[in-house]
Amino acid sequence: MKAISIIVLLAVLLLAAFSFWLRSRETSNRTLAQDAPMSSAKTTSSLPVGPIAPDIATDTWLNSARLSAADLRGKVVLVEFWTFGCINCRNVIPALRSWHDKYSDQGLVIIGVHTPEFTYEHDLANVKQAIQDQRIEYPVTLDNDFKIWNAYRVYAWPTWFILDKQGAIRFTHVGEGAYAESEGAIVELLRE
Repeated sequence: MKAISIIVLLAVLLLAAFSFWLRSRETSNRTLAQDAPMSSAKTTSSLPVGPIAPDIATDTWLNSARLSAADLRGKVVLVEFWTFGCINCRNVIPALRSWHDKYSDQGLVIIGVHTPEFTYEHDLANVKQAIQDQRIEYPVTLDNDFKIWNAYRVYAWPTWFILDKQGAIRFTHVGEGAYAESEGAIVELLRE
């Protein structure tokens, strides 16, 4: 009888935790959409038009000079939140490199926003070494204070957002996978 009570209690706790997690995801997505201005651009794409993405306002950029929202207008932008100690983040880098190689000449800009999870990931020399080890050629900026992470309402590594040429968020993915869908979104937005 005691074992059944414990199992029921654990099930209730798991259900409550899942419910809380699900509500926090819905709230964070809804808040980003409510806080940011919506794009008024006409589109021929089947992708939904979300809010205008927050600017990536940091001082430390690697592989590039600082890129502002004005610099990125007219480009399709993939903003990827990562940290070099995260195995899932490492696993998506080959796809990002491939898209950079295939589409950067057509107007795609990939920006890696390095947002550290652990203390050793705050160190600029360690980030530079990781970029070299992973053969990352696209721009990377440092978000040690989580300002960009919070502005985008990110909650997990890796997460990427694909922005259209007007800066509106058109596609979002959390975690590994969705490579074909992501590439399809890139191609569709480059055609707009």
